[in-house]
Amino acid sequence: MNNHANSPQLPSEPRQLGFYVDGQVRDRGEREVLTRLSPAHDVAVSETVLCTKTDVDEAVAAARKSFESGAWSRWSGAERAAVLLKAAAGIRENLDELAYWETLETGKPISQSRGEIEGAAGHYDYAAGVARSLHGDSFNNLGDDMFGVVTRQPIGVIGLIIPWNFPFIILAERIPYMLAAGCVIVCKPSELTSTTTLRMAEILTAAGMPAGVFNVVTGMGPEVGQAITEHDDIDMLSFTGSVDVGRRALMASAGNFKKLGLELGGKNPQVVFADADLADAADGVVFGLCFNAGQCCVSGSRLVVEKSVAKEFAALVADKLKRVRMGDVFDPETQLGAIVSPQHFEKILGYIESGKQDGANVVCGGCAVETERGHFVLPTLLTDVERSMAVARDEIFGPVLAMQTFETFEEAIEIANDSIFGLAASIWTKDLDKAIHAMRRVEAGRTWVNTTIAGGPELPIGGFKQSGNGRETGVYGVEEYTEVKSVHIALGKRDHWVK
Repeated sequence: MNNHANSPQLPSEPRQLGFYVDGQVRDRGEREVLTRLSPAHDVAVSETVLCTKTDVDEAVAAARKSFESGAWSRWSGAERAAVLLKAAAGIRENLDELAYWETLETGKPISQSRGEIEGAAGHYDYAAGVARSLHGDSFNNLGDDMFGVVTRQPIGVIGLIIPWNFPFIILAERIPYMLAAGCVIVCKPSELTSTTTLRMAEILTAAGMPAGVFNVVTGMGPEVGQAITEHDDIDMLSFTGSVDVGRRALMASAGNFKKLGLELGGKNPQVVFADADLADAADGVVFGLCFNAGQCCVSGSRLVVEKSVAKEFAALVADKLKRVRMGDVFDPETQLGAIVSPQHFEKILGYIESGKQDGANVVCGGCAVETERGHFVLPTLLTDVERSMAVARDEIFGPVLAMQTFETFEEAIEIANDSIFGLAASIWTKDLDKAIHAMRRVEAGRTWVNTTIAGGPELPIGGFKQSGNGRETGVYGVEEYTEVKSVHIALGKRDHWVK
């Protein structure tokens, strides 16, 4: 564990948060609060208001009023783009503050928080361009008496529920695209990581966002999240989280048949063929596992290696894992941070123990880091893993890598696709034909070749199978939040039906 002498100061007392409705911060009042302890320091850093169903109703009413007024929903693409560009500038101007709070509440290294905030600004830049270029279609082939037009218009009020692991970038992969489409939003961040979402509301308002367009209601999932999901005046729900909660959201949304966008779990394979650059692949696999301490939906937690190089590759990966820098999350050199909560910490260790009991071999890691404060798990490589083991099937959401081997291309694809999930996959090979064949056949919404967890706002994200439905980011991410309308325009005098 490395230490950093010039770390930022921890807050002397927890930051008092409110919630955000109709363009204004609302105070706690008589509501209860949840005190958030920094996962890396065990120090109270923020107090989040536990809002009620009544607060959700008020936020939805403000959003609906704003939408129906046309303030934003009927603005031109150029007007929306101008606000989104100012919001991007506001994010960059507040980068240090946003990264500081992201690290305090999530436990991730400050370098990763800064990268997340910088990447978020790019999404607002990109969405501004899509706001100006979003268009429909026309049909000039219906004969002299008819002209056809297809338009896209905003769906309306969007309920947005986001998780704790990447609170700011997941927000940025959704908000600017919803806004570019002309929608308005009621957002519930995780009760563990609400600070940066509330700051984003203030940044958007300062950028010229009309009141009621973006509202933030903080609190717990069973009360606030459920109220958003069930609300009959919300037209669409975007949810990122676990499969179990996503399934409940699907059922709860049936009241008004609201459209759903779901990004759920993943048990993502890293498929390494013998002809890969093994040094590059090992580094990519370690990055894909350790990024955000493995608390990442697209984490490459299943290692699927060609048997002829399995022993060599396991040694390369283990050597890299042993050299991953852990320690003070405010040290720019730290690469692996803390686990988000004591409960999740125990869950990860439980999976490691389960793997050992099932016969897996711990090559490196396999235990917690002994430290006076915070919760850290050593990055762990398990070999001799069978497909039936829990460590090979369940989303552990921690720095635990389960390695399996294959002998043929067909077996590699079979193992890679042997999961209820289909969120992401990585393929490592220098054979172009093999790479393209594997890319086509792997069942994953995001697929990387000779890299992992890479990309930006241009391409869409989303999953196959029980990893969810719908797409975020890119042009697809804006179109996701629009309704398509077909218009037939009759020309000339009508040929009367009743003579």
